[in-house]
Amino acid sequence: QVQVVESGGGLVQPGGSLRLSCAASGSLFSSYIMGWYRRAPGNERELVARITSSGSTNYADSGKGRFTISRDNAKNTMYLQMNSLKPEDTAVYYCNSRTFLGDFWGQGTQVTVSS
Repeated sequence: QVQVVESGGGLVQPGGSLRLSCAASGSLFSSYIMGWYRRAPGNERELVARITSSGSTNYADSGKGRFTISRDNAKNTMYLQMNSLKPEDTAVYYCNSRTFLGDFWGQGTQVTVSS
């Protein structure tokens, strides 16, 4: 089992920034493919960004140019820096760890963008 815990969500005004963190357990964290997903009310869960073990990244079109995914393998932690936030970014954000044992999900952290 891999434990996955997100943090850093909250309420922010449009145009503001937030940084989400995701801590995952295990000594093989550096080998995990890590990703951020989100689910807005009434919508399906969608990919936000993903980072591979080698550091390659890909982003959904909605976050390109505004979001940056990164990882610190020494801390077993992945980050999502979100800038220029919009009301449509409001969602529960989930961290996913894809490991040799399978996929593991965190409980989610709420991000609300509102004035």
